[in-house]
Amino acid sequence: MNYKHLQYFWAVARLGGVVKASEHLHVTPQTVSGQIQLLEEHFGRPLFQKKGRKLELTETGQLAFGYAKDIFSLGEELDQVVRQPRGTPRPLELRVGVADAVPKPVACLVLEPALQHRQPFKVICREWKLDSLLAELAVHRLDLVLSDRPLPADMSVQAFNHRLGGSSVGFYASKDLAARLKKGFPACLDGAPLLAPASDSALGMRLGQWLGAHKLKPHIVGEFDDNALPMALGHLGNGVFMAPMVLDATIRAQYGVKRLGEATDLIESYYVITVERRIKHPGVAAITQAARDGLFADWKQ
Repeated sequence: MNYKHLQYFWAVARLGGVVKASEHLHVTPQTVSGQIQLLEEHFGRPLFQKKGRKLELTETGQLAFGYAKDIFSLGEELDQVVRQPRGTPRPLELRVGVADAVPKPVACLVLEPALQHRQPFKVICREWKLDSLLAELAVHRLDLVLSDRPLPADMSVQAFNHRLGGSSVGFYASKDLAARLKKGFPACLDGAPLLAPASDSALGMRLGQWLGAHKLKPHIVGEFDDNALPMALGHLGNGVFMAPMVLDATIRAQYGVKRLGEATDLIESYYVITVERRIKHPGVAAITQAARDGLFADWKQ
């Protein structure tokens, strides 16, 4: 394989077009197109397909792009390592997938021990839908997946759940909105505007059951896959939002909101999913142990 051809392909796929790639590589668009054509001839399959005025990766192109990212990432790492003072330890890669339903502050707190560990780790983080991340895990392109639910029973992936812990859920609102909700918790949620998690998410399904058990009917003004959006909209007064109680102090300090109450019977759990039954990767072991001993130490649910 001619790796220069691969580099030109990688640039087009990464930058989104032949013209942008040619500007980045300081060559003509014709040169870039010619190099990609040679690579396609080498593989015997097309790497791109036209959709309107855009280029999209074919199935072969997506496969090649994944390997190209690894190849050129290693090349950059080699360059950095060679330029470091002699004797500097090479950082060990820790490839993490974070399911998009996991709150960003929780993900940060879980991953932070890997960045502070005595063994230097290079953390490579991907955020995606859980099923897509598990597919990456299955082919060993990830070392772990951080999720708010265990491995789904219908997934044909040989992997194992490692529960980090759980947290009850707090309900928050801006001070102006909280002042308008006169009743006590949880009755104040009845009819209140609610920025809810997606109904098909783990927390969304548990929330529906919890509301039914308490005979509450809030006004759902939005459903969100990403936990960060409800927090941002909620602190502006657009509705009540939810967050795990392990983040209570952070949420109130950062957003200046009021906690309406804590749902002690609504638990949000977090898992590390790996292909190892017994964790061997030192980075996975570090963050798993730190989460159990620190972040979730007081939450044994």
